[in-house]
Amino acid sequence: MARHTYPCPLRWADMDAFGHVNNVVYLRYLEEARVDFIWRLAPGGGSDAFTGGVVVARHEISYLRPLVHRHAPVTIELWVSKIGAAYVTLDYEVKDEDAVYARASTTIVPYDLERGRPRRLTSEEEGFLAKYQENEPSGRDEQPEGAMAV
Repeated sequence: MARHTYPCPLRWADMDAFGHVNNVVYLRYLEEARVDFIWRLAPGGGSDAFTGGVVVARHEISYLRPLVHRHAPVTIELWVSKIGAAYVTLDYEVKDEDAVYARASTTIVPYDLERGRPRRLTSEEEGFLAKYQENEPSGRDEQPEGAMAV
């Protein structure tokens, strides 16, 4: 299946006192990749898919290696690991050609703005998401560099 690839620029302000990307900044990187992915289907071609937006129900991140500032963007690969009637789980790898810096997962829920509540996925949305679905584990349980298994 296909993966969505997003080249994410690193900003100087993303760094923390230790000289690497702060853990909280990774959530923004994932959001940028997720929005870029979702809006590939939504407005533009007359589709009303995801027009109410989505809300995040859950995040999980495994930090594997420090990512330091550089001028080249980091690559975020995104794919769908699970599609439910009213939710989608997306998996990610934050990486470049030399290393995987983090693996993550986000569960999102489509939202109905007019009613102010979550809603079910439409068949158009499910069809789009299915093109990116992989059923293999993302490897989020991998130990960070230098970590000891207990």
